[in-house]
Amino acid sequence: MSVEINNESGVEVEESRLQRLAAFVLESLHVHPDTELGVMMVDEAAIEQLHVQWMDEPGPTDVLSFPMDELRPGRVDARTPAGLLGDVVICPQVAETQAEAAGHDLQQEMAVLLTHGMLHLLGFDHAVPDEEAEMFGLQRDLLLSFAMRERGRK
Repeated sequence: MSVEINNESGVEVEESRLQRLAAFVLESLHVHPDTELGVMMVDEAAIEQLHVQWMDEPGPTDVLSFPMDELRPGRVDARTPAGLLGDVVICPQVAETQAEAAGHDLQQEMAVLLTHGMLHLLGFDHAVPDEEAEMFGLQRDLLLSFAMRERGRK
């Protein structure tokens, strides 16, 4: 997996942990190991500009996803073909505010946002209740499994 992380936000984040999480999500969803993913952290002004430009919505947001090859999750017996998954853009400043409101730390919120953004790149959405239940259930399961794996590393 090629996961390129670029932090232009001015906020310190655990890039190595995000790298491991991204690889874990791709592996768990049977995405080809040669797939490329970009992860960028930007400040509020930059994400607001992207939010207006691409979603036609005002104000900063927490995460945006920009799919490239429209890859979908594979199966154990049939991995997704290699390709460019796309880019996930996260705003750590917005994530910090959300983390405080949720009662957890910035690193946990960044993990949630990265996983959420990657699921969007893989075709998941939450526009209707059934899709929302599927996407957020999968997101929760991936984050719990990753946390268990990380505990085992220590």
